[in-house]
Amino acid sequence: MASKFFTTDQKKQIVGAIKDAELDTSGEIRVHIENHCKKEVLDKATAVFAALKMHKTKLRNGVLFYLAIKDHKFAILGDGGINAVIPDNFWDDIKEMMQQKFKEGEFTAGLSSGIKMAGEQLKAHFPYQSDDTNELDDDISFGQT
Repeated sequence: MASKFFTTDQKKQIVGAIKDAELDTSGEIRVHIENHCKKEVLDKATAVFAALKMHKTKLRNGVLFYLAIKDHKFAILGDGGINAVIPDNFWDDIKEMMQQKFKEGEFTAGLSSGIKMAGEQLKAHFPYQSDDTNELDDDISFGQT
């Protein structure tokens, strides 16, 4: 079951990374984990992005980290606002770093580091404003598959 892949402490560490990454930005980060991804991973991540209503953020600056743990697939998906301002290979750079950590069995560290890297770009391009609200839940969501 996907919800049991990370221990309680590891989940707290990941949620803490999300909260830290969102601290000085209006950007929003979500993590979604499921066991299987039967289709192309970016297609599935796009469907999850929509299901989590991540495209509804005011500045279109949501970022999704999608993992299908049993199929060893993952994707990072940014909304139009963030994709318009980040360097060309930014998501690929994060993905490569995470992939290396995952190969070493460092799933929590890889995911937390990827979240931190995304948060740095969000802070650079979408700084915190006094009227900002946390538009999306910071908790990890889990799929049924």
